[in-house]
Amino acid sequence: MAVRAGVRGRRRGRLGDAARRALKFSSTAPAPPRNLEAAGEAEFALVQRKLGLSASALSKHVTVLMDASCVEQRKAVRDTRQRVWLRLTRQGRAAYQGHLAALRAITAPPDPAH
Repeated sequence: MAVRAGVRGRRRGRLGDAARRALKFSSTAPAPPRNLEAAGEAEFALVQRKLGLSASALSKHVTVLMDASCVEQRKAVRDTRQRVWLRLTRQGRAAYQGHLAALRAITAPPDPAH
């Protein structure tokens, strides 16, 4: 019985760390930024539509991600209107990959060796 408790404690600790990393990243991003990772850069309006957020809600999330050095934005005039493009930074891409790895660790089937 003592061995099982020790194993459970280690498993809980590992899952706890993975969960904390996933939740920390998830708390700043309304959804995984797949558009930004795949495209390299995406127009603000496209990201807004894909996520189903208002412009103000997405803007708040982008500000948090920019403050964390995870997202950069580029502004330019197109068709006489100012447009904003978003892209993941290297740090943002690493955080996103870490987020995916943490989610995989959380959802992975239990290791039969432990």
